[in-house]
Amino acid sequence: MNFIHETAELGENTTVGYFSVIEEGAKIGNNVRIGNRVTIHAGTIIGDGTTIDDGAVVGKQPKPAKTSTMQITKEIPPLQLGRECTIGANTIIYRGAIIGESTLIADLATVREDVEVGSFVIIGRNVTVENFVTIGDRTKIQSNSYITAHSTLEDHVFIAPCVTTTNDNFMGRTEARFDKIKGAIVKRGARVGGASIILPGITVAEETFVAAGAIVTKDTEEKTVIKGFPAKFLKNVPEEELL
Repeated sequence: MNFIHETAELGENTTVGYFSVIEEGAKIGNNVRIGNRVTIHAGTIIGDGTTIDDGAVVGKQPKPAKTSTMQITKEIPPLQLGRECTIGANTIIYRGAIIGESTLIADLATVREDVEVGSFVIIGRNVTVENFVTIGDRTKIQSNSYITAHSTLEDHVFIAPCVTTTNDNFMGRTEARFDKIKGAIVKRGARVGGASIILPGITVAEETFVAAGAIVTKDTEEKTVIKGFPAKFLKNVPEEELL
């Protein structure tokens, strides 16, 4: 048995599995497939042809702890899912995110509020995307990576599995750090190898290649290969490997 609020709008040829909940004011397009035990929160907008797999929660209202660094200071608009997206099993996408068309957010991923994701993006299994993050078109983030708050990934970026970005350089728990939180900026076409760590506020330049396991402690130069801990220049990216 499902619960579908009387004010929710379901388009033509949309199907809903068992034990799902669709709250008030949700707007669901045509040819959408909703799996079993899915929760679609109030006001969520879902584009035509989108698939939402079993156990997913979309449009969730964030509830930060009293001790959280980032508090909610404004009304958060509904989640917007573009057309022909695929949302994996047990994925959670919060209210206030905007997801472009033909984007895949795989099983067990989490996308927080105030996030903008472009079109034709892949966010892999068990990836976490924190709040105030922008992700460009055709970017790929592989399994188990962590994209910290206040980060920007431009178009055609590749993030390999288990990459970690960070945004806080302060050892002490001082109030001063709140105004200086800054995540990574990964420019167009850059590639970050598996298990790399990018320190707060670092810019990975256009078409940089960061070798697996590197710790990036300073801004990089365009079209260079860097490796090590701390990461250092190794060579230029071969011309045939550029976008």
